[in-house]
Amino acid sequence: MCPGGTVLLDHSTVRLGTASRALAEPPTTLRRPRLRRGGAAWAGRYSRALTAFEVVAAAVAAGTVLGAHPDASPTTSLFWASLGLVAVWPALLHATGAHAERVFGTGSDEYRAVGRAGFVLLAVAGFASYAADLDLSRALVVGAVPALTLGTLLGRFAARCTLRGLRAQGRCTKRVVVVGRGTAALELVDRLRREQFAGLEVVAACVTPDDRERVARTAGVPVAGLDDVLTLAGHLGADTIAVTSASETASQYLRSLSWQLEGTGIELLVAPGLVEVAGPRLHIRPFEGLPLLSVEQPRFEGWQRVVKGGLDRAVAALALVLLAPALLAIAVAVKVTSPGPVLYRQERVGVNGQAFTMLKFRSMVVDADRQVEALQAENISDGLLFKMRVDPRVTPVGRWLRRFSLDELPQLFNVLGGSMSLVGPRPPLPGEVARYDTSVSRRLLVKPGLTGLWQISGRSDLSWQESVRLDLRYVENWSLAMDALIMVKTVRAVVSRSGAY
Repeated sequence: MCPGGTVLLDHSTVRLGTASRALAEPPTTLRRPRLRRGGAAWAGRYSRALTAFEVVAAAVAAGTVLGAHPDASPTTSLFWASLGLVAVWPALLHATGAHAERVFGTGSDEYRAVGRAGFVLLAVAGFASYAADLDLSRALVVGAVPALTLGTLLGRFAARCTLRGLRAQGRCTKRVVVVGRGTAALELVDRLRREQFAGLEVVAACVTPDDRERVARTAGVPVAGLDDVLTLAGHLGADTIAVTSASETASQYLRSLSWQLEGTGIELLVAPGLVEVAGPRLHIRPFEGLPLLSVEQPRFEGWQRVVKGGLDRAVAALALVLLAPALLAIAVAVKVTSPGPVLYRQERVGVNGQAFTMLKFRSMVVDADRQVEALQAENISDGLLFKMRVDPRVTPVGRWLRRFSLDELPQLFNVLGGSMSLVGPRPPLPGEVARYDTSVSRRLLVKPGLTGLWQISGRSDLSWQESVRLDLRYVENWSLAMDALIMVKTVRAVVSRSGAY
């Protein structure tokens, strides 16, 4: 496992387990944790590998420019400007924060830092060429710099995929101590364990006294009190502390904790308690010197919605044209292998509670709906849905269609008609909607989608609660960029056939 650690503080007290029983009692003196040397050695190696790639990419860009201008010599500015890329480009990336450990593996800050470096390099090259009357070729300013930026972004994406694979194996992670009130701490522990790509390994928790037994039993990690955070961090070699919002960890507690962490090298993270609200909606705004967290309202209208609607219809129309031969072949296979119609029509509930007819290739026998009651004992769903891993109602062709999600292709007609979107929450049944509470009803604020966060996160393997959480996260944080990312990940989810049955 790559060395490193993180401590997450929730707003309650933590109790140590049997492995560290000596820490269960409040310490009489506060022991400053020792910073583990080399704790982030993996980050250093990762950064050096990125730097090596950037040097090679810059050298290729420089060589391409000089190759296109064989007359360039050491007496020309183009020659030295091209060679300068090899040193300037990695230095710019370091300066813009593209090599900071906090951006590795998650979030969009890493890509934005690369984009800023490319913009700065392009601006400086263009300005210097004009102001100093340098003879810099357009191949350098207009071609090499943008191509170098794009190549670096692709390299970062490949490196991130590799890093996430290592983190899924428990390597290259930080050791985390979660501190806070019991329920909030358990939610954070569960989320960090579920989203391993974040690289945060929970090694302990600090919660309020009443929650110690429950957290220790549920989380399976050492638990201590809020006053034991530094002792616990030092004992377990953690290198980050994250605090969730609660009265027990209010301003005075956080201020004292931040003072105690000075000089230890341990990072302090504060969770705002809005775990389903994405970063773009959160802003720190100073009001007369008082920093306040501003949470923007989710937007369900505006120009982005107009663009989304236009793109939905355009992409659906193009896909229907390109996939016409495949759609015809599937229709023939469904028709000749089992009696009944080719398409299965079912009433679903769309945006603002409006009902519509959803289309799918029929993958079950004709009377499948009437067999639900008889199969209810085999239902593996923990919520409002009916799910079976081996459903006897599914036809042989239907099982193959479901495995690759090909049965859902006729929903492109729903997208073309405007009742669905390419990306959105899962389209619910009227019976489900009738049992929605107020929070779950927020899924109906946007159009249901052909794919969504539920599709790329496990599909049928998801629990009811988890699928609802993902749908609500999408509703709260929708953006065109998120839609594009989901579409890309959907291809991988379909090819891997994860959670499809």
